[in-house]
Amino acid sequence: MLKRCFEMKFLTPAFLGDAEQKGVWRTPPIKALLRQWWRVAYAARRGFDVAAMREAEGILFGHADGNTANGRAAARRSEIRLRLDNWNQGSLTDWANAKPQGTSMPKIKHPEVAAPVGSDLYLGFGPLEYRQGGTKLKKNAALQAGESAKLSLAWPDKDDALIRHALWLMDRFGTLGGRSRNGWGSFTLKPQDGEALQGKLPLRDWKECLMLDWPHAIGKDNNDNNALIWQTTPFDDWRQAMTALAKLKIELRTQRPQFSFTTGKNAPRTEGRHWLSYPVTNHSVAAWGNNLRLPNSLRFKLRQKPDGKLVGVIFHVPCLPPAQFQPEKEKQAIEKVWEDVHQFLDKPEQSLTRIPE
Repeated sequence: MLKRCFEMKFLTPAFLGDAEQKGVWRTPPIKALLRQWWRVAYAARRGFDVAAMREAEGILFGHADGNTANGRAAARRSEIRLRLDNWNQGSLTDWANAKPQGTSMPKIKHPEVAAPVGSDLYLGFGPLEYRQGGTKLKKNAALQAGESAKLSLAWPDKDDALIRHALWLMDRFGTLGGRSRNGWGSFTLKPQDGEALQGKLPLRDWKECLMLDWPHAIGKDNNDNNALIWQTTPFDDWRQAMTALAKLKIELRTQRPQFSFTTGKNAPRTEGRHWLSYPVTNHSVAAWGNNLRLPNSLRFKLRQKPDGKLVGVIFHVPCLPPAQFQPEKEKQAIEKVWEDVHQFLDKPEQSLTRIPE
């Protein structure tokens, strides 16, 4: 077994709840995130054979499937060991006391909402709610920006290359907890042995990514290796950076005429914005109902610069929507939606920079 130790430090508040929705440090979501990025590392190194990947994944991470047909390994424990030096409850019990104190996230205009909305509420709706004239934590504690813990891991030496690649991807692109795709729960992994994390970006033509219905690569432009990764200008703290991401997301989702709605609830057909993510408030699709869920494949992450300032990173992990949405019937419409998104992010007025990783 190979062993390494890291300092895991949150750059933004993290809504990392347990079974009672209390914000606490705990290993299961960290292991789940490692598993997600291990799949991306596996696909980049060994191809997109899902059956082979699941077999290898079950051996390494463990599984409860007792079916040994077709050579499937019997139910087994994980070969990976994780340990935190504490399982403390998060210290953020009142949203008004989120560090750094003395600053706040301003309200921003949403063209489809009568009154301005809190930028923190827009990106954190669910863990956060509007109450008593402002944004509040919905329940119990969250982990405070700046909180850290020592994370120790051990894994078999035969799996070293993939685990190291997955850890590098976690540090560069990983987020944890509720609304993590919007940038909440951004963190850094700092090796305690002085050996820097390294890896290669798992790029694939974004239209080819739409052949598979699971996130397996970061998209790149057609006919070149220009990664679909954008970076904001630096900000002094996470509130400023998250406000910029909230404004960007609102502008992206409401740009006209690309994502204007011509229908309301129980629409008889899909429109472009439905393919960004679903459900959409007051704009359901009759054939999809209210129970289907389509997560946005455009993700946000905050990173820390050497000088301590923070930048927002926007990256696209494209994949085909689940079969329940019948995406094969509207492949061209889905491609058009993401072409519009990429063009929007490339516009000079967005003040974003394409970065290699």
